[in-house]
Amino acid sequence: MKAILSGLMVAGFVLFQTPVAAEEMQHPEKLSKDEIAGAIFKDPRLVIHQYESELGPYETQDVETFLSSDKKFDSGMYKSGPVRMALDPYGVDEFMYFLEGGVTLTSDDGTVTEIKAGDAVTIGKEWKGVWETKGYTKIYVIYSPDAPIE
Repeated sequence: MKAILSGLMVAGFVLFQTPVAAEEMQHPEKLSKDEIAGAIFKDPRLVIHQYESELGPYETQDVETFLSSDKKFDSGMYKSGPVRMALDPYGVDEFMYFLEGGVTLTSDDGTVTEIKAGDAVTIGKEWKGVWETKGYTKIYVIYSPDAPIE
């Protein structure tokens, strides 16, 4: 068994070290075909939220598959019901690949971007506009350099 030393460092000094087994180190996170087809929403990491939007109540389902140690980068799969909301601003940098459904993004300048299943989109944290959907499922990757992702 290979061991890696980990410890507590304060002001540049290691206060203690303890061995960490290589098996305990983080491994690559994979999304299988079955998970992408929907099985992931049976995962014990599933988080379900109820929200309100201009269209009324809606539910989201989120399975975060990766969160960086500094909590500024994460990825996973997400499912949402119908929603319409103004975003001012979006708040995070996000790449999304839509598996089902889609979204209409209307930028503050009036530009309309339609995203459908099979399309990908990247939205910058500064984007302002209206997000409207009848529902969708997506794979996401989020980067938030200014604040940890909760």
